[in-house]
Amino acid sequence: MNKLPELLAPAGNFEKLETAILYGADAVYLGGKSFSLRAFSDNFDEEQMKKAISYAHGKGKKVYVTANIFAKNADFGALSDYFSFLQSAGADAAIVTDAGVISLAKKVAPKLCLHLSTQANTTNAYAAKFWYEQGISRVVAAREMSVSEVAKIKEVCPELEVEVFVHGAMCISYSGRCLLSNYLDARDSNRGECVQACRRKYFVRSEGKEECEAEEDGRGTYIFNSKDLNLLPYLQDLIGAGVDSFKIEGRMKSGYYLATVVNAYRRALSGEKGMEEELCKCAHRAYTTAFAFGENAHTVNYADSQTQGRRAYAANVLGSENGFVLAEMRNRFRIGDVFEILSPNEYFNKTFVAENIMDEAGNKVEDVKRVQQKVRISCPYPLSAGDILRLVPENEAH
Repeated sequence: MNKLPELLAPAGNFEKLETAILYGADAVYLGGKSFSLRAFSDNFDEEQMKKAISYAHGKGKKVYVTANIFAKNADFGALSDYFSFLQSAGADAAIVTDAGVISLAKKVAPKLCLHLSTQANTTNAYAAKFWYEQGISRVVAAREMSVSEVAKIKEVCPELEVEVFVHGAMCISYSGRCLLSNYLDARDSNRGECVQACRRKYFVRSEGKEECEAEEDGRGTYIFNSKDLNLLPYLQDLIGAGVDSFKIEGRMKSGYYLATVVNAYRRALSGEKGMEEELCKCAHRAYTTAFAFGENAHTVNYADSQTQGRRAYAANVLGSENGFVLAEMRNRFRIGDVFEILSPNEYFNKTFVAENIMDEAGNKVEDVKRVQQKVRISCPYPLSAGDILRLVPENEAH
């Protein structure tokens, strides 16, 4: 039996790293405090990164570290020290974009594997082979590539690993190379400071006149707002193309989002059915296959910025004993509400009614509305720390 592709998940902080691994990721990618394209994520300082790498390796998982900014001359002194640190800390790879940065990393950290970021917009097999010849062990294919074009990479350069984004936010700009954030807010997206200005509503006005008729309706238009990528129904096509790693986007997303998506992809890879429905239970934009099967003119989400999921994130499970779970509240819930369990184990999607809720002092609580309040909830299942409770809407609960 052929080995399944790696499931690669984002880790914006240590807690999310733990969540990704718990819910089935084979590897995580994360950023340091510098040189990463997600500067507004919590990210990891050097001590935290060493702890993260040690933790992941102890679970048999890998850690890839992003250093994929578009570098300037002034960055190279610190980058030299950074790559030396990553090699000594045991990082499994650095994710890089810039040719000068690649040359430096090979010189100062020759044992450190290098993965080429999607920001390098590798859109053909011959560019991929060129990068392999420069010492790159894995290419993250540009999101503009189709499945058949990805397959061509493996045909032309079978030794090169290929990583493909399968889920998450898309960028309206070509391979994420955007100046909109810089222009509007003086935050350079190519150096990790994107404010996602593309997600805002826009009106078009000519100077000194009324609004032009370029808006979708009277509320404005999300004219730059891309749909979210979702290739879960097409994993077998990607496996057939020789893809080595399935990448989930989302270092800025919540732990609940991460658990939902990683769990769905892990279970789908294991042959479970119905996981497409799971991906609609957390907040997301309208889904698209983007360019996986050729040109696609329907990747912009004009209607709104984001759609709420079909489940509300209610609480994190901290433990379980004597018919009760200890949980930490995330969104308001009450006695009589129906919970659905999000879990990597056999209790996944089991439901139960909250018939009895008590605070830590043993007092009955009818309505849990204090943020992060810890309560005990009667539950017929012996849940574990890391499991999540989500609320079933009333129209589905009965």
